[in-house]
Amino acid sequence: MDKNTSSSAWLTVPAPAKLNLMLHITGQRTDGYHELQTIFQFLDYGDQLSFQVRHDNELTLTPEIAGVNFEDNLIIKAARSLQNHPRALNKSCGANIELKKILPMGGGLGGGSSDAATTMLALNTLWQLELTLDELADLGVILGADIPVFIKGQACWAEGVGEKMTPLPDLAENWFLVACPNAHSNTKEIFSHKELTRDSEIINMRHALEGQAANEGRNDCQLVASKLNPEIGKTLNLLNKFGSAKMTGTGACVFLSVASENKATQVASKLPAELNAFIAKGTNLSSAHKVLFGSV
Repeated sequence: MDKNTSSSAWLTVPAPAKLNLMLHITGQRTDGYHELQTIFQFLDYGDQLSFQVRHDNELTLTPEIAGVNFEDNLIIKAARSLQNHPRALNKSCGANIELKKILPMGGGLGGGSSDAATTMLALNTLWQLELTLDELADLGVILGADIPVFIKGQACWAEGVGEKMTPLPDLAENWFLVACPNAHSNTKEIFSHKELTRDSEIINMRHALEGQAANEGRNDCQLVASKLNPEIGKTLNLLNKFGSAKMTGTGACVFLSVASENKATQVASKLPAELNAFIAKGTNLSSAHKVLFGSV
């Protein structure tokens, strides 16, 4: 073992996927960012990260991701943001990090943001920095707009650019079939598209939840994303045969709420073998929080 690496055990923490159960775009700000209204819920499915403390300020990440520079990786950026915090300056904070990548990139499931959030939550604990969730979220939002949702770890109603969050602890925890077409959705391209709906009526949270209960929510990015990536439209049409399918985030993944795990399995068996799909249960508390802080 490297002499600069402690003999401490590895800590393994999930980095769960998220779904946008609905997503409305209500305006565009002068700085170019869009005003949103959305419902975030986590899934009991996602990536997994393992961490081991080092005492030499060094970071390692395995495996390397092809085409991504080490320092540009969101996991490393998240770790660096903690290393550069005043509370870490005299602690020689380093870590060996291993990533088990499950979630597709460009899928709308928040994989990169979730990986970064789990990194911040885990290293804050291991390095004993004692930063609050709000302090971590303030650091996280600099790296990505969705990261604070994963740091806070609760299903929520989000507004603004996603920074105004109201927890939804009683949201129904349904089963979902999630299909991931062979397409990479470009968030910047979708939000800059001239045909994107940017003037949805502003609704209140109660209205959104009532619509969600009746499975009436929609995603304003869906039409443009399907136009840019026909595979998304094909996958939506395929899942719509079994219910009311929606795209999550800016895509490309599409989900269908189903009555039970058994029903999800039945529908999955009818999908083309080449379509990548998985079954997961919605959860109002992030699995990363369950591991690090318990179930409460």
